[in-house]
Amino acid sequence: MKKIAGKNPLSTPPIKTWKRACVISPEMLGFTFAVHNGKTHIEVLITEDMVGHRLGEFSPTKKFIKHGGKMQKELEQKKKEAEIASAKGAMVAAEDAKAAKAK
Repeated sequence: MKKIAGKNPLSTPPIKTWKRACVISPEMLGFTFAVHNGKTHIEVLITEDMVGHRLGEFSPTKKFIKHGGKMQKELEQKKKEAEIASAKGAMVAAEDAKAAKAK
């Protein structure tokens, strides 16, 4: 609270903090905080919906790496092939529409 007292939220650079347990109050609206996640500081812009929550909730500490394995790769490959097929179908339909207009 001492760091934001009497300052303009728009002209203030991100405020670095290591206090993830700090509860967001209405006075913090509009400020950008750089919340430490254990490795780096992640910038968090405070909005009305965040009031009452803690700063640490908006700075994840773990990076999600997708679930993998052979089965997952097969599913992703099928999805990619389906997207390519639908894109080709859309291109053929567009060409047919151009041909129909030209007649």
